[in-house]
Amino acid sequence: MSDNSNTYLAVFLGSKTSPASKAWEALSETERNARGQQGMAAWHAWVDQHKEAILAMGGPLGKTKRVDKGGVNDIANEMGAFTVVRAASHEDAAKMFVNHPHFAIFPGERVEIMPVLPIPGGG
Repeated sequence: MSDNSNTYLAVFLGSKTSPASKAWEALSETERNARGQQGMAAWHAWVDQHKEAILAMGGPLGKTKRVDKGGVNDIANEMGAFTVVRAASHEDAAKMFVNHPHFAIFPGERVEIMPVLPIPGGG
């Protein structure tokens, strides 16, 4: 991925304490499973629709460790998954995620899309 032109990182975010997440957890296990199957079918349909633009499928993200001057610590954040796409513009990349199953079916809250920039002085 040395040529980052028209490349965008999409980060799927959501809080375990959000109203959507609390409503999801309040569902019966049967209802959660049914919605989960519906959501995964919709997610696969989204992938099929955008397969030409997806550079890296990415995937779910696990627990986070932060490393700083103080050492290594376990932390919580809202990042749940990522995908890398190619689009003609930032706006076009963002439009790919309108009504995405991450928040249209699942209790995710949003997808944030940002350009992947060239490394300064890189070749």
